[in-house]
Order: sequence, then C-alpha cells, then structure tokens
Amino acid sequence: MSRVVVVHGVGRQLDTAETLLTEVGPALRGGVELALRRDPALGRLADGDFVCAGYGDLYRKAGTRGEPYYRAEDVEPGFEAELLEAWWREAARLDPRIPGPVPASQDGTHAGAAPRGAVGHLVSRPLAVDRIRRALNALTRTRFFGAVSDRLLVSDLKQVRRYFTEPDLRAAIRARAAELITPETRVVVGHSLGSVVAYEVLCALPPERPPLTLVTLGSPLGLAGLVFDRLEPAPKPGGTGVWPTVVDQWTNLADNGDAVALVRELAPRFGPGVVDVAVDNGAQMHSMRAYLTAVETGTAIAAGLAR
Repeated sequence: MSRVVVVHGVGRQLDTAETLLTEVGPALRGGVELALRRDPALGRLADGDFVCAGYGDLYRKAGTRGEPYYRAEDVEPGFEAELLEAWWREAARLDPRIPGPVPASQDGTHAGAAPRGAVGHLVSRPLAVDRIRRALNALTRTRFFGAVSDRLLVSDLKQVRRYFTEPDLRAAIRARAAELITPETRVVVGHSLGSVVAYEVLCALPPERPPLTLVTLGSPLGLAGLVFDRLEPAPKPGGTGVWPTVVDQWTNLADNGDAVALVRELAPRFGPGVVDVAVDNGAQMHSMRAYLTAVETGTAIAAGLAR
C-alpha cells in the first residue's frame, strides 16, 4: 500500500497510471531528496511508496483516434469561454508583452444594440469567436502554456468544464483517486485539476481514518465562480471553503507566473491552516514535473511522511 498518492491534471488522456509513474517517480524522488539534504530528519521515500491516480482515459471517446481537431469555434459559451478569458487576462497581467483583452463592450461581443433571439445569436457569435481566437493566439504563443497548440488548449478547457458539469464523469474520476487512498496513505498530492479531485475526495473520507497531508500544486481551487463556488462540498455561507476533516497539514505551492493558479494563496479561501508557498518553476510555470522537483514541494511531502 502506497504512502503517497499523486493526482494529475488535464491533458493526460493518453496516459495511464503506470505511464505517469515514469515521469512522476523520478521527479517526486528528486524533490524529496533535495528536501532531505536540507533536513535529514524528514521522511524518506522507498520503492513502491507512491502511486498515480490515472483518469485520463475517462476523457477518451471509444472508437476515435485521439482528440478531435478543436478550433476557436469549438469553445463553448459560458464556462469554457469564461475560463479562457480568465487565463488570458492573467497572462497579460503577468507579461506586459502579451496583448490583453479589452472589455467585451468595446469589441462588440456584448453589444447592447444587437438584436435578440436567433438573429441576435447569429450576429454576436462571430464576434465572440473572434475574441476567443485572439485569446488563443495570445496564450498559445506565450511561455505560460509552453507553446501549446490551439487544439490542446481547447481540449484542456473542455476537460475542466466536463469535470464540473458531468456528474457521472466527476464521480468516476474521484473514484480513481479514492480507491488508492488506504489507511497507510500519508500524503495526497494534487496538480492543477488534480488538486480539485484530491480535495473533493479527501472531504468525503470518514473523519476517523489516520490524518493526511494534502499538497496542492498549481491549483485553481481559489478561483471564484468557475471553480471555488462549484466545489463539492460547497463553500460555507460567507465564502469559506470546507476544510477536509482528515487533513491536518495542507501546503499549497504556486509559481508566481502560473496563469492557471489564478488565486495563488488559498489560506484566505480555506482558512489559516493552509500554508501557502511560492516556488519558481522557471519557464515551465505550470509543469507538474517542475513542481515536484522543487525543494519546497519535496519538503512538504517529506514532512507528511515523517509524521
């Protein structure tokens, strides 16, 4: 039984739990080893101490060859367009060289003079697609998303949206992580959307089980509206997130340039028990590998193993 469970984010539909270990294993061990150089009293990793909760296959459609060839026209209004806009706005804030979005009212996207109904949709949709295309052009040519293609970025948007809007898929993804968390598990690590999965799974565990350490990497958990307000369990009245009863240590790590971790400090959302730590992932701001090899991440994991 593994003492560390790692939950990945979006874009891993061609991976399995086993293939993920080839990337996660060396990075996880490396980060912990760096931490042990600083403090030999921290917990150590042994062979077989960690597993990955792979769920990417749940996003694959049977009988197809990979992802559809998504374009700007495939970004759906509502959740997908709003999340894309949030990433675009944050990337432009972090890097002045990136052309940021102008208010929708200025480019005609939400023009009040447009006719309503079916005719209004036909008039406004090309304007909205043009705005989406400009967002994709800005994001896919920046260091924030590693020069990812339009097709893959749209696919990532859809995976996030589907998690929050398709209950059966959400339950199946959480089950993949939950089945790996045993009484021997001491640390659960969640990257990106995986941090949402990990959080929701831990909230559902019985409080009498042994306590756990939660480590979140590049997490969108604090993003109001699109993520935070859609969590299960829902935030308490007044806007405070529910604390997972089984968690007695929570370290949240975010690179200051990570445009996905739009709200980098989670303590204001979930309470002072969250220890927010800034890390520097270089040019790979949102990379799971870069987060795992950071000594700060290794320290958080090793501290959980030492308890």
